[in-house]
Amino acid sequence: MPTERLSMRRIRDVLRLKYAQGLSERAIATSLGLGKGTVGTYLARARRGGLGWPLPDNLDDDGLELWLFPASPTVPDPDRPVPDWAQVDRELRRPGVTRALLWEEYRATYPGGFGYTWFCTHYEAWKGRVRPTMRQTHVGGEKVFVDFAGDTVDVIDPATGEVQAVKLFVAAMGASNFTYAEAVASEGLEDWIGAHVRMLTFLGGVPKVVVLVIATTSLTACATGGSEPERIAACPPVVEYSRNLQARAADELMLLPDPSAVAEMMSDYAVMREQSRKCASP
Repeated sequence: MPTERLSMRRIRDVLRLKYAQGLSERAIATSLGLGKGTVGTYLARARRGGLGWPLPDNLDDDGLELWLFPASPTVPDPDRPVPDWAQVDRELRRPGVTRALLWEEYRATYPGGFGYTWFCTHYEAWKGRVRPTMRQTHVGGEKVFVDFAGDTVDVIDPATGEVQAVKLFVAAMGASNFTYAEAVASEGLEDWIGAHVRMLTFLGGVPKVVVLVIATTSLTACATGGSEPERIAACPPVVEYSRNLQARAADELMLLPDPSAVAEMMSDYAVMREQSRKCASP
């Protein structure tokens, strides 16, 4: 795998410390936490390109990268195409796919293609144009976000070597990102409630709002079906619990203090289950 390039901001720091402050390559490397060879490589590229300090006012990050890492003059423009960002975005949703992997595949197809920093910067710019983000302000202690984290993970009993697949429950406070995580046997109601009780004990208090990230995300995908024509919207499954388990859950809820954040949260969960049923019905 090729060595990841420094960001353009870091390269600017290297040039500034060399040409404005007059530091040696060793001093620059120590100051920025880089290898001396890395500093020397970027300074050599700057010298070949005739760059000093200060840089031209109209030289943005894209221009600086193309100045330091120009395409081979023998490579025609069709061999240096701009990636299909929509396809990149779809591929990144698959498990195990990273930007570095997609960039390597791009460069394998187009050896004279753009560099990794350019690839990441322009992908982020594309996302900002097609996928506007609503900025949220979180008040300390107000919200905790909960979710099951992706696929199952294996827990191995050190005594017997038995492997058990478990789900990872994760919670994070909105303002501080203070995080709680635990492995549970399933995404069933009993484990769901138990994980929240232990989470609130760990936090030492009850936030004003518990945001059910996994449920709201699934319902949003079910409602919209995404913007891709080949993508089929899949409604989140609704687990049907036995009467015995429902009675046990009711008894346990009665033991909680009044008012109870867990009880209020479970009422929201019931609404979402009903919405999932409607979503799945033809």
